[in-house]
Amino acid sequence: MQSSHLLLEEPIRMVSILEPSKASFFPAMTKIVGTLGPRSRSVDVISACLKAGMSVARFDFSWHDPEYHQETLENLKAAVKLTKKLCAVMLDTVGPELQVVNKNEKVISLEADATVILTPDEGQEASSNILPINFDGLSKAVKKGDTIFIGQYLFTGSETTSVWLEVSEVQGNDVVCVIKNTATLTGALFTLHASQIRIVLPTLSDKDKEVISSWGVQNKIDFLSLSYTRHAEDVRHAREFLSKLGDLSQTQIFAKIENIEGLNHFDEILQEADGIILSRGNLGIDLPPEKVFLFQKAALYKCNMAGKPAVVTRVVDSMTDNLRPTRAEATDVANAVLDGSDAILLGAETLRGLYPVETISTVGRICAEAEKVFNQDLYFKKTVKYVGEPMTHLESIASSAVRAAIKVKASVIICFTSSGRAARLIAKYRPIMPVLSVVIPRLKTNQLKWTFTGAFEARQSLIVRGLFPMLADPRHAAESTSATNESVLKVALDYGKASGIIKSHDRVVVCQKVGDASVVKIIELGD
Repeated sequence: MQSSHLLLEEPIRMVSILEPSKASFFPAMTKIVGTLGPRSRSVDVISACLKAGMSVARFDFSWHDPEYHQETLENLKAAVKLTKKLCAVMLDTVGPELQVVNKNEKVISLEADATVILTPDEGQEASSNILPINFDGLSKAVKKGDTIFIGQYLFTGSETTSVWLEVSEVQGNDVVCVIKNTATLTGALFTLHASQIRIVLPTLSDKDKEVISSWGVQNKIDFLSLSYTRHAEDVRHAREFLSKLGDLSQTQIFAKIENIEGLNHFDEILQEADGIILSRGNLGIDLPPEKVFLFQKAALYKCNMAGKPAVVTRVVDSMTDNLRPTRAEATDVANAVLDGSDAILLGAETLRGLYPVETISTVGRICAEAEKVFNQDLYFKKTVKYVGEPMTHLESIASSAVRAAIKVKASVIICFTSSGRAARLIAKYRPIMPVLSVVIPRLKTNQLKWTFTGAFEARQSLIVRGLFPMLADPRHAAESTSATNESVLKVALDYGKASGIIKSHDRVVVCQKVGDASVVKIIELGD
């Protein structure tokens, strides 16, 4: 696998760029999170999305009710059985999202330089002159000259379904705005974003709590995407809430950074969260355009060094309506990979887009190409230097496994783990070969019943770059003997051969626990 890796710093024969890419069992090392909705909720379409490379399914509760999402989830379960491809579930909260309410779903035309009034009186009918909103504190939060954006998915740079407003005056609870661009609003709800304005609403709303404790618990969600995370306290509060729900105590919390407040408290949020989502929709509006790339690079670097998954959003907006991304978007996806992203999150493109499967497939192919020129050597040295000395026992084993795999040109790293931590640490060093995480279930009891852990840990690795899980047979205990370890290894090697990532005479690096010691060994396969 090593031979196919080039570096952008090295001379590349231009003709080699046109050589077709080799097919692989794993479309890319970078993961793809797909938002399921009207265009992507049938068993057939979800199956095609899984085959194209989607490994996490996102359920956005800003749209539709729990019953609708449950139907979609049941279809996802059927698709997983059909395709035999594991998929994690992410619940995306609404949070303190401000919305314009258009109960009659009339098409609203807004003309540049005209005025429109934003009112908290939801009894009013939405029109080109007045827009009812779901928040009565806007008039106290804004002042003359402030910027407000409204649209289904805010600005994408090409659509005319989002509008930019400038506050001209405040009249009691109403906010009078000048329309800066001509636009047409369609649908029942539009997102409203007041740029760089602090909105005094809880990050985890009552509606979110209700959905999590019913739908979330019922479906044992793998990830909670915490919208509009502004402080570390938001994450702590969410974790405390999840811990009281029993089945969700293992659910990982991904903090969505969507505004200046979240940016200012990024370091403390990163410390508390299990992962970060760089939500470039709202954030791209809060930040001046020339600063967006800087935040992305800095945030991804911090996530990489902390060994926490980083997810980038809003990369191929134009594919919502088109079969191909723009050239800038294709480059943007590749740059997200080169910057160190673990996953790319697709929103409107798969939720309501015309080409959900093609979008996943296209993004996967771009990621795979970018991975070929990712400077792993430089990244490895940078990460080791950042960790410093003395390293922890696990960190030392993980970095040694990656170094050994690169030196012997191994085709895969196999890691036995029960918590998933060791495998995530190996993946943190971004090896150029896949890391097969063999999750060995542990038997637990609450004095009433026995349960096996492992499924959560396996699915949660589906958002980590280069990490591919495999759930071992529950009969193999976590504290296994050398003999049972060998039998699990045989199953893992057979899986690797069947999937085409391991061939005869390949070298494989294995990271496993033997007694109290962690061992890294190199295996050379025969015929």
